[in-house]
Amino acid sequence: EYDGERNSEGERHGRGKALLPNGDTYDGEYEHGFRNGRGTYRFRNGARYIGEYLQNKKHGQGIFFYPDGSKYEGDWVNDQRHGYGEYTYANGDTYTGEWFNNNRHGQGTYVYKDTGSKYVGGWVNGNQEGEAELIHLNHRFKGKFLNGNPVGHGKYVFDIGCEQHGEYIQSQQVKEREGEEEEEPSLHVAPKWKASEITKLTPWTPHGENPPSPREASLVAAAAAEAVEERAAEAA
Repeated sequence: EYDGERNSEGERHGRGKALLPNGDTYDGEYEHGFRNGRGTYRFRNGARYIGEYLQNKKHGQGIFFYPDGSKYEGDWVNDQRHGYGEYTYANGDTYTGEWFNNNRHGQGTYVYKDTGSKYVGGWVNGNQEGEAELIHLNHRFKGKFLNGNPVGHGKYVFDIGCEQHGEYIQSQQVKEREGEEEEEPSLHVAPKWKASEITKLTPWTPHGENPPSPREASLVAAAAAEAVEERAAEAA
């Protein structure tokens, strides 16, 4: 059913309302029979899109409300989240950044509502990947990520005024280094952090400054190790 303006050829053209055969509805602008311009599309399952269209496809700026309570607000290209936008997930987490073909892709910030932690950095096809910073309440990790996990060399920076340098290695690498064999490769095993040194914050340290005393170093190391263990427990 359609109620609205038409052109001389009888095509839907201008402002109109439509009830589609599947029960969805559209209220907005048309051009030569296509949804074109701004409009509101309501899905039978409760989802709703308010924004721009181009030839029946979401294209331009728009907000999509999903049935699970999540929401995306930002750029669309050819019916897909593409460009820059913010997604608020059903659990309250948010992602703000670049999108490509419906996936988080490029540079973006993901905020975890429950912990307040933030991931700021690279994304590839929806996964945390590339140079990034994982920011927690009283410390942060700077390094590289692959498939959502930290990999290789990085450092933990603590608000108490120190850094712990080290690297993340896969459990398989750990076994090999320890001379053990693994009967079956395990899937989705979190990489393990191997600390190498504790230093003062590098940006604030003038060249040639004396290193911390053994007592200072041991206190800093204990605090750093405790914070890393807390992060590992959160991740688990």
